[in-house]
Amino acid sequence: MTCDYVVVGGGATGCVIASRLSEDAANSVILLEEGPRDLNPYIHIPGAYYKTAQGELLKRFPWEPLPEQNRTEQPTMVQARVLGGGSSVNAMIYIRGNPQDYAQWESLGARGWGYRDVLPYFMRSEDNNRFANEVHGTGGPLGVSDIDQIHPLTRAWLQACQQAGMPFNPDFNSGNQAGCGLYQITARNNRRSSAAVAFIKPALRRKNLDVVTRARVTRILIENGRAVGVEYVESGRTCTVRAEKEVIVSAGAIATPKLLMLSGIGPAAALRQHGIPAVVDLPGVGQNLQDHIEMSLIYQLNGPHSYDKYKKPHWKLAAGLNYILFGGGPAASNLIEGGGFWFGNKEESVPDVQFFLVVGAGVEEGVDAVPGGNGCTVNLGQIRPRSRGEVTLLSANPLDNPRVAPRYFADPYDLEAVTNGTLHAMDIMEKPAISRYITARQLPAPSMRSKEEVRRFCLETAHAALHPAGTCRMGLDEGAVVDPELRVRGIDGLRVADASVMPTLISGNPNAVCIMIGERAASFIKGEQPLPQAFSVEMPQQATH
Repeated sequence: MTCDYVVVGGGATGCVIASRLSEDAANSVILLEEGPRDLNPYIHIPGAYYKTAQGELLKRFPWEPLPEQNRTEQPTMVQARVLGGGSSVNAMIYIRGNPQDYAQWESLGARGWGYRDVLPYFMRSEDNNRFANEVHGTGGPLGVSDIDQIHPLTRAWLQACQQAGMPFNPDFNSGNQAGCGLYQITARNNRRSSAAVAFIKPALRRKNLDVVTRARVTRILIENGRAVGVEYVESGRTCTVRAEKEVIVSAGAIATPKLLMLSGIGPAAALRQHGIPAVVDLPGVGQNLQDHIEMSLIYQLNGPHSYDKYKKPHWKLAAGLNYILFGGGPAASNLIEGGGFWFGNKEESVPDVQFFLVVGAGVEEGVDAVPGGNGCTVNLGQIRPRSRGEVTLLSANPLDNPRVAPRYFADPYDLEAVTNGTLHAMDIMEKPAISRYITARQLPAPSMRSKEEVRRFCLETAHAALHPAGTCRMGLDEGAVVDPELRVRGIDGLRVADASVMPTLISGNPNAVCIMIGERAASFIKGEQPLPQAFSVEMPQQATH
């Protein structure tokens, strides 16, 4: 089988690239995805996030904790394994980061990736149902919407945030993140707008696009210094597909470096230890791993004040009928309607901690429910981690998981920020607007109040926020894996485009950024001129905090 372009990985970035390249009828494109098609009905219902955040659409990777984290069980992080990738299973929160994130990218060698450069590509994708201004677009393939139904508990929590000193922010994507507010989500008409729905579904009618699911790519084929195709396993058979023009790897920040190393692209000495001949010695492959580290604070409520009541059969039936008949009700909510950005380190010029109110308990994998069944969860994460980890091979067998060592809290700065963020979250929950709904704090224990106790709690119970990035970072130095046009150094015909190319992890949920990376990658491949910079961006002034 032969085509012009092979895209490895049907996640958010890969779906965008395959769709955009196939817009030209002269290009033949094959998209290979390890997981199934996005046919599970729960994927498309925002309120079924509690189903997609757990279960068979996820692939689990063990990760190595630091000794001081005192883990008695093997922790795992999950990554999506379905067409659409994370955009098919996540909470749909639409966040772009802040302008300073992209200024830092440029300072690290990602030329042409400043905020003014990337903003037009966010806007190209976007079809926003509230904003139409200098930073938001309409008419694009990706639905970005307000949540129609806002739970009273979310409103109470946002009032409590304001009582704790956080201003209300009507748009976290305006260039200024500071404050609390309502999230916009990737949805259209109360249905999830995943990358598969927004970009691939309309393109399936094109004869020049072939989407192959349940296809596990095991090796990139390289001849005379050029990527010429890939080898993959489908239904137990080993198959090959050749690419006349380019191979684009969009398998995510864990699977992408693994595939490169299995193909002989990576640190030569480490590859030789597994009997893999080095095609090109790139020591940066698998290094620079970053992830947001997250805390979950769980509260027991004094009545049916959260979406937990819909776990009961008769309420679940009522919610289902409401959604089927009218397209609304609780099932139209992503369950995480409100959040905020604030300061774990008061010396920072922009917020470094993100907050989420989950209007329920036990929604996400690894987070417990509460006695009595009615609860809520406050999640928070340090969104500009300084700790760096790595992804390395454990063997040359493509079926084996790689070694994932995120080294959360290796830099004390991260633990300090998470500790201060947790103390702030606890303070919010004691404010009058929200405390009247609370019976008790379930986690951390009610007796835990001192900063040192909270610090230990954070160190020992923090979990992966599932936003790994940076393992094939772009730049111009010897440690970079790809150049600013996402071409792999030392190999022709091969690009990487996914969260792994980020020099640093952006401040917030990265799905929107992965879609933007897909837009830019497709534009580079097609040889297009950069989109004109939309306007002169003023960096927001330091917030008062």
